[in-house]
Amino acid sequence: MKSILYSLFFILLLTSCTKKEKVDVIVFNAKVYTVNSKFDTVEAFAVRNGKILALGKSDDIQTKYTGKEEINAEGKTVYPGFIDAHAHFYGYGKSLQTADLRETKSWDEVLARLSDFAKTHPEGWLIGNGWDQNDWDNKAFPTNEQLTALFPDRPVFLNRIDGHAAIANQKALDDAGIKSEQKLVGGDMLTQNGKLTGVLIDNAVALVARKIPSPDAKLAEKIFIDAQKNCFAAGLTTIDDCGLSYQAVEFIEKLQKENKLKMRLYVMLSDEPDNYKYLFSRGPIKTDRLNVRAFKVYADGALGSRGACLLHPYSDMPHKTGFLLSDQQHFEEVAAKIAANHFQMCTHAIGDSANRVILNIYNKILKGKNDKRWRIEHAQVVNASDFDLFGKASIVPSVQPTHATSDMYWAGQRLGAERLKSAYAYKQLLKQNGWIPLGTDFPVENINPLLTFYAATVRADAKGFPKGGFQRENALTPEETLRGMTIWAAKANFEEHEKGSLEKGKLADFVMLDHDILKSTPQKILKTKVLKTYLNGEKVYEAK
Repeated sequence: MKSILYSLFFILLLTSCTKKEKVDVIVFNAKVYTVNSKFDTVEAFAVRNGKILALGKSDDIQTKYTGKEEINAEGKTVYPGFIDAHAHFYGYGKSLQTADLRETKSWDEVLARLSDFAKTHPEGWLIGNGWDQNDWDNKAFPTNEQLTALFPDRPVFLNRIDGHAAIANQKALDDAGIKSEQKLVGGDMLTQNGKLTGVLIDNAVALVARKIPSPDAKLAEKIFIDAQKNCFAAGLTTIDDCGLSYQAVEFIEKLQKENKLKMRLYVMLSDEPDNYKYLFSRGPIKTDRLNVRAFKVYADGALGSRGACLLHPYSDMPHKTGFLLSDQQHFEEVAAKIAANHFQMCTHAIGDSANRVILNIYNKILKGKNDKRWRIEHAQVVNASDFDLFGKASIVPSVQPTHATSDMYWAGQRLGAERLKSAYAYKQLLKQNGWIPLGTDFPVENINPLLTFYAATVRADAKGFPKGGFQRENALTPEETLRGMTIWAAKANFEEHEKGSLEKGKLADFVMLDHDILKSTPQKILKTKVLKTYLNGEKVYEAK
């Protein structure tokens, strides 16, 4: 009798082993930050049909499921796929096709890099991106005499790092029909002794930029695919692309339908009449990879080029206060139009004057607490008396922590000590609504979200400067920062129920790192590597 019972036991045991549920992916022996409401960690999870099926202990998941792909994390950490809440995905891809002028230390180095680039790109407009005169010993804007002498017959256009200023040679100015006596609202064309220097600020940039031929379909596809490759390698699975045309959206749809472009994109259309007409007529666009329900509006320029609109003059240039890029009536009309059509408004505002103008308009339209999630992008310099305007109307401050650590060397000179106290004030902004989305503004900053984590928590540069951190009182905790890069970024896009955390039923977007950034020293954060990136349960990147 006993032998029969033992036989039945082993048969049942074998039968139970063969009844494991089949799934696509199992991750086990990991430290998984779920970023759920309790900020739980688990050891393992299973993925089926692109979504999280179950989470728990490694033994339980492995006993119940068998995967086509089984990943032994060997104790490594896994996080929800990182979401960049403010970037320029298409712009970044375009920058990869141009001369890289980032981290140059002088105008002469800019010219040298450009000359080298021109040797391998001998035709058409010569484009460069990323120079910043604040990084040079001579911090004055350059003039274009040498640029014109080097390239007398070829138009040259070089964007400053923030995209709010550029320098063009004489050929480019001539081709665009630019004259020194032209009147301009919301921009500036710098002159010296009555002659154009080639430096263009804010709205003046577009006068030349619009003359640059658009990329053909082949190049446009390369732009998107190159950007996607680098973003996946950085652990990014969703990007907010801030300011595209409706034609770009249609091209994205085409690439995504062909499964060439897998990156999830939250697209804000630019503040242009054709874009309003298109989206108001078509309605919000929503797939699992594309979400278009917002408009990007520009209130002012950038602090680095003194285009940010301030309530009082710049401390290092007392005759300048910056400027709004449109008159206030435009912002009021746009806000009313967007609200009437039930879309999201996302406005770039850097200076304290620009922030005040937009905050007041938002409060007038939104009329108190709401769930419309209208955003102010950057919210960089806010007057101390205006912070509560965010909370009163549930306005979302969308910030980029690396701006603080990039600007900290010279921001005090621009703003003065007192005004600087309420700049880059991420902790104060977090308190307004209890959540804050984080991004990079790439290609203005590096695409690496781990630098976002470092800048938000450490508030210092890679060398540890300044000692104790830059305005450390506005640092975010590691948990707040990870939420800002995942679930809160998803919430800013109305997507918190489908992504941003690793929970049952949510999209299986996740990233594995070689260090636990929440437990690492500052220097270890900087050395952390992305090992694998998964989108929809599909591996889209693996470190070699």
